Amino acid sequence: MSIPNTNGLKRRPTHPGEMLREDFLPDYNLTVSSLAKEIGVSRQSINELLRERRSVSPEMALRLARLFGNSPEFWLNAQRAVDLWEAAQAIGSDVARIQPLVAA
Repeated sequence: MSIPNTNGLKRRPTHPGEMLREDFLPDYNLTVSSLAKEIGVSRQSINELLRERRSVSPEMALRLARLFGNSPEFWLNAQRAVDLWEAAQAIGSDVARIQPLVAA
């Protein structure tokens, strides 16, 4: 799996918590408790991630990548796409007013 370029995306990119909730947990027959136990974190941490109230940290990305056999970059790139999209929504008009510099 890879995360596509999200420049100009009209909708919010898929949060890694939604990926876990909708794809990974059912495919691997995992519960919140079993996932938390497998990767050595609290149920609360997993629950907050699944509810999209928590971001994937580098530490969590390492744990998830090890468990699911993908890369930490997969998880971090998914989170980065969400973070950049949300930032663009919050300050996009301010950023649009910035004039790019031209090299001398």
